[in-house]
Amino acid sequence: MNISESSAGLGTVLPLTSFENVLLFLFNVILATSIIFVNMSVFIAIVMNRSLRNENRFMYMLSTCLSDICTGVSYYYAGVMDVRDYYDSPTRTFYIALTFLGLSYMAILAAQADRYHAVSAPFKYSQRMTRNRTLLVILAYWVYGFLIAAVNNLVPIGVAKRVTFLAAFVGNIFSIIIMIGLNFRLFFIAKFQLGREPPSEERDNKRASIYLIVIVAVCFLIAWLPLFLFVIVCNFAGSSCYTFRNEGTDPLRILARLNAVTTPLLYIRGCTPLRSTIMIKVWRIPCCKSKG
Repeated sequence: MNISESSAGLGTVLPLTSFENVLLFLFNVILATSIIFVNMSVFIAIVMNRSLRNENRFMYMLSTCLSDICTGVSYYYAGVMDVRDYYDSPTRTFYIALTFLGLSYMAILAAQADRYHAVSAPFKYSQRMTRNRTLLVILAYWVYGFLIAAVNNLVPIGVAKRVTFLAAFVGNIFSIIIMIGLNFRLFFIAKFQLGREPPSEERDNKRASIYLIVIVAVCFLIAWLPLFLFVIVCNFAGSSCYTFRNEGTDPLRILARLNAVTTPLLYIRGCTPLRSTIMIKVWRIPCCKSKG
């Protein structure tokens, strides 16, 4: 590696001695702040609205928002400060920052699988996926995420790298199966089912919901697959893959964190009850209150 693993002190992502570095610094600060603000808004809106909390999909959204809020907070350190969140770096976060990022990834995968189940087998879904079972699924991947982090901190660096490689490899397989395979089937199943229903507002809402799921999946793949493929290729090649100064200078990791902003924004745009709750009760926009 051509970058030193030690740091004399904590500074900003790059010395603010050029216009480009100042722009990069401001971009990372704005990105971290945006992640926290948007996800906190969605989180508060769901907590305040009982009808939203009664739907399983919003439980997954709560989980995603919580992990993304933590991702935004950790990005002030891993992306803005002059530190390296690497295996043996003295300024690493002991996989905590990466765990929150991974939890967001697992939450979106679980939510996509949940929606496929709900659309393809609605009657069986209502019997199988009770509120307690949904919460159990969410708890399971949170425990799994921190278990992997604990293992990485307890084992030698070489073993930790292999664990990361295997996790990335399995993650790619699940991404392809769930995000591409299931969503293609979901789209055609929903299109066939909706085509048999008479025109109504409910049918239009269902169609908009399906389109939203597909768009979220596409944005997810654009944001995550380049990073996973990069890590897998570099591990097969035997290189470290960590040649950037820190997270805030690595375009692939920036892209993954951009997904923490785009996903809640897509849900706000595509879900009318959520958007109304945010604008009226969270952001308290006067024009929205008068219209309501």
